[in-house]
Amino acid sequence: MSWLVDLLYFLLVVITAPAWVIRMIRSGKIRTDWPGRFGRTIALPPSPGKRLLIHGVSVGEINAIRLLVDRMREERPDLQIVISTTTDTGFARARDLFATKHVVVRYPFDFSLCVRGFLDAVHPDVVVLVELEVWPNFTMACSQRDIPVCIINGRLTERSFRRYQLIRPLVRPSFGRLAFTAVQSETYARRFRELGVKTENLHVSGTMKWDTAEIADVVEGADRLAREMGIDRSRPLIVAGSTAPGEHELLVKAVPDCVQLLCAPRKPEWFDQAARSLPGCARRSKGQGNSSTDRFLLDTIGELRMAYSLADIVVIGRSFGHLHGSDMMEPVALGKAVIVGPAISDFQQTMDALLEGDGIVQVTPETLSDVIHELLDNKDRRQQLAENGRKVILAHQGATLRHAELICSLLENDRVESRSVT
Repeated sequence: MSWLVDLLYFLLVVITAPAWVIRMIRSGKIRTDWPGRFGRTIALPPSPGKRLLIHGVSVGEINAIRLLVDRMREERPDLQIVISTTTDTGFARARDLFATKHVVVRYPFDFSLCVRGFLDAVHPDVVVLVELEVWPNFTMACSQRDIPVCIINGRLTERSFRRYQLIRPLVRPSFGRLAFTAVQSETYARRFRELGVKTENLHVSGTMKWDTAEIADVVEGADRLAREMGIDRSRPLIVAGSTAPGEHELLVKAVPDCVQLLCAPRKPEWFDQAARSLPGCARRSKGQGNSSTDRFLLDTIGELRMAYSLADIVVIGRSFGHLHGSDMMEPVALGKAVIVGPAISDFQQTMDALLEGDGIVQVTPETLSDVIHELLDNKDRRQQLAENGRKVILAHQGATLRHAELICSLLENDRVESRSVT
């Protein structure tokens, strides 16, 4: 079976190479950890205890496991935890969060040779996949080595579900091999079941993002960010986070001239385009300390939380076009009045809970300006949204503990106990 999967991957790579090679060169992603992606990971020494591999594809998934990793170490002090991730930004974030205590490695391409090299080097006892990332060769190789694979924080959007259905015969065995699948909602459970997950192995446990949403009124470094960028703390500031091309022009039109606007594009390759859409903006990366137009561009990585804490109103980017939204939980936890557009399918469960609890406002591109003006004029409404949003977060916490208990049960399974590191 693996040779067939490899052949399909090879044909797909050859057919699509002109598109993705050009895109990687333009974005600078061509300079990545190619040895790691091909499974050439430095071999880890034998572990005195069990070795747990937790894989999160990028920044969002890596952020979601912060508390889980701490919890697993508390439950199993002898446990060695290895964190793997795919993207460059995810790898950088994983190193920032975990490198002092845990091993951080790059997740391989799903060619059988790459997967075998990776597993030979890491030699995990249990593999935990965050949200999805069910790859045929990887799950097959783990099954052949008697390594249980499970999913936590499981999420399968309608868009991803439709894509998987197109190749169901290829992926169904992979989903059927999962030791357990802990998903965020009943809707996701139904989709995983249709793709082959056994009913007895499905758990609806909620999302860990509620747990990692740190409720705080002050963020360290925020005052310095405002001072260095020339943001006037005495005047209103709107922060648009994880924005995409096309949204910056919309925001410039929607925000009153007398109000400060800070935009933080989701991807570095969008920074220059955003700067052109924000005439006269102060760019953080260039150390510019003031703006003649009250427009600011946060073209750095890792400072968005600071910017959110400075805001009077937060607008969630990638939600006014066709990119399916961005996570809105962090600014809600920081006590901000949050506005989001209509395109939020990737965060539908979170959005539904916040809307039900009146902790967020959803608008269309046509009504964005009106809602911004209304909230700027009504401090009480902004405060009410902030308080309601935090209540929703607190009411939905607990998934991290449930996931830790499921993983510990898997680690204690006789099949895992019988394995030894060679």
